[in-house]
Amino acid sequence: MGDAYSDEKLMLAYANGDLRAFDTLYARCRGMLYRFILRSVADRASADELFQETWSRLIASRERYRVEAKFSTWLLQIAHNLIIDGFRRARPQAGPEETEIVMSELDIPDNERPEQVLTEFEQRRRLQLALDGLPEEQREAFLLRVESGLGLVEIAQVTGAGQETVKSRLRYAFAKIREKFAE
Repeated sequence: MGDAYSDEKLMLAYANGDLRAFDTLYARCRGMLYRFILRSVADRASADELFQETWSRLIASRERYRVEAKFSTWLLQIAHNLIIDGFRRARPQAGPEETEIVMSELDIPDNERPEQVLTEFEQRRRLQLALDGLPEEQREAFLLRVESGLGLVEIAQVTGAGQETVKSRLRYAFAKIREKFAE
């Protein structure tokens, strides 16, 4: 099984016992999944644990998989549910490294880019404060959009919220982050 197959077809093949299909899926999706988890939790150890647990859940539920959405949406939904469980136990915080990566992905015009005005430390600190100031739902929608590149429909599927709710969360999250950088 290779690049010619969609993720959904690979998952169905894996559900039917093709272990090579799983290897291909893992190779395709591991980076995207790990980055999403890493930006949603407090530290690498937690991210590593959630990453492994997400794949374990995928393996355990492979026979129940149905093509109802993109495979990546389904995989992120598993991770999302695990992260929410973690949120209930402790409020997540991104570290400086994770903050720097998210910062580089913000859609801010070049002439307003903070790195032209602020030191690297100040940039990370402001983004961290901006992310810390977001309600969990807005932060999650922001990370799913910026990090995973998901659209409104996919974010709604992952979070279980309506599309208009997701749109509103994103609008508020981006506005709050821009406001923090304007200060």
